[in-house]
Amino acid sequence: MKKYIAGSAALLLAGTAAAQSSLTLFGLVDANLSMGRGSLSKVTQLANSGYQSSRLGFRGMEALGGGLSASFWLEAGVNNDNGSGQATNTNNQGNGGAVAGIGGGQGLLFNRRSTLSVAGNFGEIRLGRDYTPQFWNLTVFDAFGSNGVGASQTLRSVITGVTSVRASNSLAYFLPAGLGGFYGTVQHYLGENASGPATADDGKGTGVRAGFSNDVFQVAVTVSRTNYAAGDVRQDNVGGHYQFAMGRVMAQYSKDRNGALTGKGWQVGGLFPVGAGEIRAAYSMYKTSAAGSPGSRKVALGYVHNLSKRSAVYATAARLRNSGGASQALGGSTTAANTSSTGFDFGLRHSF
Repeated sequence: MKKYIAGSAALLLAGTAAAQSSLTLFGLVDANLSMGRGSLSKVTQLANSGYQSSRLGFRGMEALGGGLSASFWLEAGVNNDNGSGQATNTNNQGNGGAVAGIGGGQGLLFNRRSTLSVAGNFGEIRLGRDYTPQFWNLTVFDAFGSNGVGASQTLRSVITGVTSVRASNSLAYFLPAGLGGFYGTVQHYLGENASGPATADDGKGTGVRAGFSNDVFQVAVTVSRTNYAAGDVRQDNVGGHYQFAMGRVMAQYSKDRNGALTGKGWQVGGLFPVGAGEIRAAYSMYKTSAAGSPGSRKVALGYVHNLSKRSAVYATAARLRNSGGASQALGGSTTAANTSSTGFDFGLRHSF
Protein backbone atom coordinates (compact mmCIF):
# COMPACT_ATOMS: atom_id res chain seq x y z
CA MET A 1 0.00 0.00 0.00
CA LYS A 2 1.28 3.43 -0.92
CA LYS A 3 1.44 5.82 2.04
CA TYR A 4 0.73 9.47 1.33
CA ILE A 5 2.48 11.94 3.64
CA ALA A 6 0.13 14.77 4.54
CA GLY A 7 -0.95 16.99 7.40
CA SER A 8 1.63 17.54 10.13
CA ALA A 9 4.18 15.30 8.38
CA ALA A 10 4.15 17.60 5.36
CA LEU A 11 4.77 20.61 7.59
CA LEU A 12 8.01 19.00 8.76
CA LEU A 13 9.33 19.24 5.21
CA ALA A 14 9.58 23.04 5.60
CA GLY A 15 7.18 24.05 2.87
CA THR A 16 8.70 22.01 0.06
CA ALA A 17 6.27 19.13 0.46
CA ALA A 18 3.39 21.54 1.02
CA ALA A 19 3.89 22.86 -2.49
CA GLN A 20 3.37 19.39 -3.94
CA SER A 21 0.04 18.04 -5.10
CA SER A 22 1.21 14.69 -3.73
CA LEU A 23 4.19 13.25 -1.92
CA THR A 24 4.59 9.49 -1.64
CA LEU A 25 6.84 7.24 0.38
CA PHE A 26 7.08 3.76 -1.14
CA GLY A 27 9.27 0.71 -1.03
CA LEU A 28 9.75 -3.01 -1.17
CA VAL A 29 11.69 -5.40 1.04
CA ASP A 30 12.62 -8.82 -0.32
CA ALA A 31 14.66 -11.29 1.77
CA ASN A 32 15.62 -14.78 0.68
CA LEU A 33 17.70 -17.78 1.63
CA SER A 34 19.96 -18.32 -1.38
CA MET A 35 21.88 -21.53 -2.07
CA GLY A 36 24.40 -21.89 -4.88
CA ARG A 37 26.16 -25.09 -5.88
CA GLY A 38 29.12 -25.30 -8.26
CA SER A 39 31.94 -27.72 -8.99
CA LEU A 40 34.49 -25.58 -7.09
CA SER A 41 32.47 -24.12 -4.22
CA LYS A 42 29.00 -23.83 -2.74
CA VAL A 43 27.41 -20.98 -0.80
CA THR A 44 24.40 -20.67 1.50
CA GLN A 45 23.53 -17.09 2.43
CA LEU A 46 20.77 -14.73 3.43
CA ALA A 47 20.36 -12.47 0.42
CA ASN A 48 17.88 -9.95 -0.98
CA SER A 49 15.88 -9.24 -4.14
CA GLY A 50 15.30 -12.86 -5.12
CA TYR A 51 11.84 -12.06 -6.51
CA GLN A 52 11.73 -8.27 -6.80
CA SER A 53 14.38 -5.64 -6.11
CA SER A 54 14.42 -4.20 -2.58
CA ARG A 55 14.09 -0.41 -2.59
CA LEU A 56 13.12 2.74 -0.72
CA GLY A 57 11.76 5.71 -2.60
CA PHE A 58 10.11 9.11 -2.56
CA ARG A 59 8.14 10.68 -5.38
CA GLY A 60 6.05 13.80 -5.73
CA MET A 61 3.97 15.63 -8.31
CA GLU A 62 2.59 19.14 -8.65
CA ALA A 63 -0.16 20.08 -11.11
CA LEU A 64 0.87 23.23 -12.98
CA GLY A 65 -2.39 23.81 -14.86
CA GLY A 66 -3.19 23.46 -18.52
CA GLY A 67 -2.51 19.74 -18.38
CA LEU A 68 1.10 20.26 -17.28
CA SER A 69 2.72 18.69 -14.21
CA ALA A 70 6.16 18.62 -12.61
CA SER A 71 7.40 15.63 -10.66
CA PHE A 72 10.44 14.06 -9.03
CA TRP A 73 11.40 10.45 -8.26
CA LEU A 74 14.19 9.40 -5.88
CA GLU A 75 14.63 5.64 -5.45
CA ALA A 76 17.43 3.82 -3.62
CA GLY A 77 18.33 0.15 -3.82
CA VAL A 78 18.58 -1.53 -0.41
CA ASN A 79 20.57 -4.59 0.70
CA ASN A 80 18.19 -5.45 3.50
CA ASP A 81 20.13 -8.58 4.47
CA ASN A 82 22.89 -6.37 5.91
CA GLY A 83 21.36 -2.88 5.99
CA SER A 84 23.59 -1.27 3.36
CA GLY A 85 22.68 0.65 0.24
CA GLN A 86 23.48 -0.43 -3.29
CA ALA A 87 26.26 1.12 -5.39
CA THR A 88 25.84 3.50 -8.30
CA ASN A 89 27.84 4.99 -11.18
CA THR A 90 28.34 8.70 -11.81
CA ASN A 91 29.51 8.95 -15.43
CA ASN A 92 28.59 5.73 -17.31
CA GLN A 93 32.27 4.68 -17.25
CA GLY A 94 34.42 2.30 -15.27
CA ASN A 95 36.03 5.15 -13.33
CA GLY A 96 32.66 6.50 -12.15
CA GLY A 97 32.32 4.26 -9.10
CA ALA A 98 30.93 0.78 -8.78
CA VAL A 99 28.24 -0.29 -11.21
CA ALA A 100 24.91 -0.88 -9.45
CA GLY A 101 24.72 -4.35 -7.97
CA ILE A 102 28.38 -5.24 -8.55
CA GLY A 103 30.58 -3.07 -6.35
CA GLY A 104 29.23 -4.10 -2.94
CA GLY A 105 27.12 -2.22 -0.43
CA GLN A 106 27.67 1.31 0.80
CA GLY A 107 25.68 4.26 2.16
CA LEU A 108 22.15 4.88 0.92
CA LEU A 109 22.24 6.29 -2.62
CA PHE A 110 19.44 6.93 -5.10
CA ASN A 111 21.08 4.53 -7.52
CA ARG A 112 17.88 3.04 -8.94
CA ARG A 113 16.34 6.30 -10.10
CA SER A 114 16.94 10.00 -9.50
CA THR A 115 14.86 12.08 -11.91
CA LEU A 116 13.01 15.35 -12.38
CA SER A 117 10.22 15.47 -14.99
CA VAL A 118 7.75 17.73 -16.73
CA ALA A 119 4.77 16.11 -18.45
CA GLY A 120 1.72 17.10 -20.46
CA ASN A 121 -0.24 16.24 -23.58
CA PHE A 122 3.07 16.24 -25.47
CA GLY A 123 4.45 13.36 -23.36
CA GLU A 124 7.13 13.48 -20.68
CA ILE A 125 10.64 14.93 -20.51
CA ARG A 126 12.70 13.24 -17.79
CA LEU A 127 16.15 14.28 -16.51
CA GLY A 128 18.59 12.32 -14.34
CA ARG A 129 19.57 8.73 -13.59
CA ASP A 130 17.14 6.10 -14.87
CA TYR A 131 16.76 2.74 -16.58
CA THR A 132 18.14 2.70 -20.13
CA PRO A 133 15.79 1.83 -23.02
CA GLN A 134 18.02 -1.17 -23.82
CA PHE A 135 17.27 -2.71 -20.40
CA TRP A 136 13.48 -2.65 -20.51
CA ASN A 137 12.96 -5.58 -22.90
CA LEU A 138 15.34 -7.71 -20.83
CA THR A 139 13.20 -7.33 -17.70
CA VAL A 140 9.62 -6.85 -18.96
CA PHE A 141 9.81 -9.98 -21.11
CA ASP A 142 11.70 -12.08 -18.55
CA ALA A 143 9.48 -14.49 -16.61
CA PHE A 144 11.69 -13.86 -13.56
CA GLY A 145 11.81 -10.07 -13.98
CA SER A 146 15.65 -10.04 -14.06
CA ASN A 147 15.84 -11.05 -10.36
CA GLY A 148 17.16 -14.07 -8.50
CA VAL A 149 18.75 -17.28 -9.73
CA GLY A 150 16.12 -17.61 -12.47
CA ALA A 151 16.91 -14.30 -14.21
CA SER A 152 17.54 -14.55 -17.94
CA GLN A 153 21.09 -15.13 -19.18
CA THR A 154 20.48 -12.37 -21.73
CA LEU A 155 21.07 -10.03 -18.79
CA ARG A 156 23.25 -12.16 -16.48
CA SER A 157 25.79 -12.76 -19.28
CA VAL A 158 25.44 -9.43 -21.09
CA ILE A 159 28.75 -7.94 -22.31
CA THR A 160 27.70 -4.27 -22.58
CA GLY A 161 28.88 -3.10 -19.17
CA VAL A 162 27.93 0.05 -17.29
CA THR A 163 24.87 1.20 -19.28
CA SER A 164 23.29 -2.24 -19.68
CA VAL A 165 20.69 -1.41 -16.98
CA ARG A 166 20.87 2.28 -16.03
CA ALA A 167 22.53 5.52 -17.15
CA SER A 168 23.37 8.68 -15.25
CA ASN A 169 23.19 12.23 -16.62
CA SER A 170 20.37 11.39 -19.02
CA LEU A 171 17.75 13.36 -20.92
CA ALA A 172 14.77 11.26 -22.02
CA TYR A 173 11.52 11.79 -23.87
CA PHE A 174 8.48 9.50 -23.51
CA LEU A 175 5.57 9.52 -25.94
CA PRO A 176 2.18 10.40 -24.41
CA ALA A 177 -0.46 7.79 -23.64
CA GLY A 178 -3.49 7.44 -25.90
CA LEU A 179 -1.70 6.66 -29.16
CA GLY A 180 -3.71 3.52 -29.90
CA GLY A 181 -1.37 1.26 -27.96
CA PHE A 182 1.87 2.59 -29.41
CA TYR A 183 4.59 3.79 -27.03
CA GLY A 184 8.18 4.90 -27.28
CA THR A 185 11.20 6.37 -25.53
CA VAL A 186 14.40 8.06 -26.62
CA GLN A 187 17.15 8.65 -24.08
CA HIS A 188 20.49 10.44 -24.48
CA TYR A 189 23.08 10.28 -21.69
CA LEU A 190 26.41 11.98 -21.10
CA GLY A 191 29.80 10.87 -19.80
CA GLU A 192 30.58 14.48 -18.92
CA ASN A 193 34.28 14.35 -19.81
CA ALA A 194 36.44 17.33 -20.71
CA SER A 195 37.01 17.86 -24.42
CA GLY A 196 40.36 17.06 -26.02
CA PRO A 197 41.41 13.49 -25.15
CA ALA A 198 40.37 10.47 -27.21
CA THR A 199 38.17 9.49 -24.27
CA ALA A 200 36.15 12.74 -24.38
CA ASP A 201 33.01 10.94 -25.55
CA ASP A 202 33.33 7.95 -23.22
CA GLY A 203 30.04 7.20 -21.48
CA LYS A 204 27.93 9.19 -23.94
CA GLY A 205 25.20 7.29 -25.68
CA THR A 206 21.65 7.03 -26.96
CA GLY A 207 18.94 4.40 -26.69
CA VAL A 208 15.59 4.23 -28.52
CA ARG A 209 12.69 1.90 -27.67
CA ALA A 210 9.40 1.57 -29.55
CA GLY A 211 6.53 -0.81 -28.97
CA PHE A 212 2.86 -1.68 -29.16
CA SER A 213 0.62 -3.07 -26.43
CA ASN A 214 -3.01 -4.11 -26.01
CA ASP A 215 -4.93 -6.38 -23.63
CA VAL A 216 -3.43 -9.62 -24.97
CA PHE A 217 -0.30 -8.77 -26.93
CA GLN A 218 2.82 -6.63 -26.53
CA VAL A 219 6.00 -6.28 -28.58
CA ALA A 220 8.91 -3.83 -28.36
CA VAL A 221 12.26 -3.30 -30.04
CA THR A 222 15.29 -1.35 -28.78
CA VAL A 223 18.50 -0.10 -30.39
CA SER A 224 21.30 1.66 -28.50
CA ARG A 225 24.90 2.78 -28.70
CA THR A 226 27.34 4.00 -26.05
CA ASN A 227 30.66 5.59 -27.03
CA TYR A 228 34.03 4.50 -25.64
CA ALA A 229 37.50 5.10 -27.09
CA ALA A 230 38.32 1.44 -26.46
CA GLY A 231 35.39 0.39 -28.64
CA ASP A 232 31.75 1.40 -28.85
CA VAL A 233 29.07 -0.65 -27.11
CA ARG A 234 25.83 -1.64 -28.85
CA GLN A 235 22.90 -3.30 -27.11
CA ASP A 236 19.92 -4.17 -29.31
CA ASN A 237 16.99 -6.44 -28.44
CA VAL A 238 13.39 -7.32 -29.16
CA GLY A 239 10.79 -8.96 -26.95
CA GLY A 240 7.12 -9.68 -26.64
CA HIS A 241 4.41 -11.52 -24.75
CA TYR A 242 1.01 -13.04 -25.44
CA GLN A 243 -1.76 -13.35 -22.85
CA PHE A 244 -4.18 -16.27 -23.07
CA ALA A 245 -6.60 -18.01 -20.73
CA MET A 246 -4.00 -20.24 -19.06
CA GLY A 247 -1.36 -17.56 -18.54
CA ARG A 248 1.21 -15.46 -20.36
CA VAL A 249 4.01 -16.64 -22.64
CA MET A 250 6.95 -14.40 -23.52
CA ALA A 251 10.18 -14.34 -25.47
CA GLN A 252 13.16 -12.07 -26.07
CA TYR A 253 16.20 -11.96 -28.34
CA SER A 254 19.30 -9.81 -27.91
CA LYS A 255 22.35 -8.98 -30.02
CA ASP A 256 25.17 -7.04 -28.35
CA ARG A 257 28.62 -5.70 -29.19
CA ASN A 258 31.46 -4.40 -27.02
CA GLY A 259 34.30 -3.32 -29.26
CA ALA A 260 35.20 -6.39 -31.32
CA LEU A 261 33.37 -8.79 -28.99
CA THR A 262 29.82 -9.78 -29.88
CA GLY A 263 27.16 -11.60 -27.90
CA LYS A 264 23.79 -13.14 -28.73
CA GLY A 265 21.11 -14.57 -26.50
CA TRP A 266 17.45 -15.45 -26.14
CA GLN A 267 14.86 -16.52 -23.62
CA VAL A 268 11.44 -18.17 -23.74
CA GLY A 269 9.24 -18.34 -20.67
CA GLY A 270 5.83 -18.07 -19.13
CA LEU A 271 3.74 -17.04 -16.13
CA PHE A 272 0.83 -19.32 -15.19
CA PRO A 273 -1.66 -18.37 -12.43
CA VAL A 274 -2.59 -21.14 -9.99
CA GLY A 275 -5.09 -20.11 -7.31
CA ALA A 276 -3.50 -17.40 -5.15
CA GLY A 277 -0.12 -18.03 -6.75
CA GLU A 278 1.79 -18.12 -10.00
CA ILE A 279 4.14 -20.63 -11.62
CA ARG A 280 7.14 -19.12 -13.42
CA ALA A 281 9.24 -20.99 -15.97
CA ALA A 282 11.99 -19.99 -18.42
CA TYR A 283 14.82 -21.28 -20.59
CA SER A 284 17.57 -18.86 -21.64
CA MET A 285 20.99 -18.85 -23.26
CA TYR A 286 23.77 -16.39 -24.12
CA LYS A 287 26.93 -16.94 -26.17
CA THR A 288 29.81 -14.64 -27.16
CA SER A 289 32.34 -14.54 -30.00
CA ALA A 290 35.34 -14.94 -27.68
CA ALA A 291 37.73 -17.84 -28.33
CA GLY A 292 35.85 -21.11 -28.03
CA SER A 293 32.45 -19.37 -28.26
CA PRO A 294 31.76 -19.50 -24.50
CA GLY A 295 28.09 -19.77 -23.63
CA SER A 296 25.70 -20.53 -20.80
CA ARG A 297 22.24 -22.13 -20.87
CA LYS A 298 19.81 -22.04 -17.97
CA VAL A 299 16.48 -23.60 -17.13
CA ALA A 300 14.52 -22.11 -14.22
CA LEU A 301 11.28 -22.95 -12.45
CA GLY A 302 9.63 -21.01 -9.65
CA TYR A 303 6.44 -20.44 -7.70
CA VAL A 304 5.10 -17.29 -6.03
CA HIS A 305 2.26 -17.51 -3.47
CA ASN A 306 0.48 -14.25 -2.65
CA LEU A 307 -0.36 -13.97 1.04
CA SER A 308 -2.00 -10.57 0.42
CA LYS A 309 -1.79 -7.72 -2.07
CA ARG A 310 1.49 -6.65 -0.49
CA SER A 311 3.12 -9.85 0.78
CA ALA A 312 4.22 -13.02 -0.98
CA VAL A 313 6.43 -16.05 -0.44
CA TYR A 314 8.37 -17.61 -3.30
CA ALA A 315 10.74 -20.40 -4.32
CA THR A 316 12.96 -20.69 -7.40
CA ALA A 317 15.25 -23.43 -8.66
CA ALA A 318 17.64 -23.03 -11.59
CA ARG A 319 20.23 -25.17 -13.36
CA LEU A 320 22.94 -23.60 -15.53
CA ARG A 321 25.23 -25.43 -17.96
CA ASN A 322 28.42 -23.90 -19.42
CA SER A 323 30.20 -24.64 -22.69
CA GLY A 324 33.05 -23.26 -24.80
CA GLY A 325 35.07 -22.31 -21.72
CA ALA A 326 32.34 -20.38 -19.87
CA SER A 327 32.29 -20.74 -16.08
CA GLN A 328 29.26 -18.82 -14.85
CA ALA A 329 27.68 -19.99 -11.59
CA LEU A 330 24.54 -19.37 -9.55
CA GLY A 331 23.88 -18.11 -6.03
CA GLY A 332 27.42 -16.88 -5.34
CA SER A 333 29.05 -20.28 -5.96
CA THR A 334 31.96 -20.96 -8.34
CA THR A 335 32.27 -23.63 -10.97
CA ALA A 336 34.96 -24.78 -13.38
CA ALA A 337 34.83 -24.07 -17.11
CA ASN A 338 32.33 -26.20 -19.04
CA THR A 339 30.66 -27.50 -15.88
CA SER A 340 27.24 -26.86 -14.36
CA SER A 341 25.83 -24.93 -11.42
CA THR A 342 22.57 -25.09 -9.46
CA GLY A 343 20.85 -22.32 -7.52
CA PHE A 344 17.87 -22.03 -5.17
CA ASP A 345 15.99 -19.04 -3.72
CA PHE A 346 13.43 -19.26 -0.89
CA GLY A 347 12.08 -15.88 0.14
CA LEU A 348 9.52 -13.41 1.39
CA ARG A 349 8.58 -10.09 -0.25
CA HIS A 350 6.63 -7.20 1.30
CA SER A 351 5.80 -3.93 -0.44
CA PHE A 352 4.52 -0.67 0.97
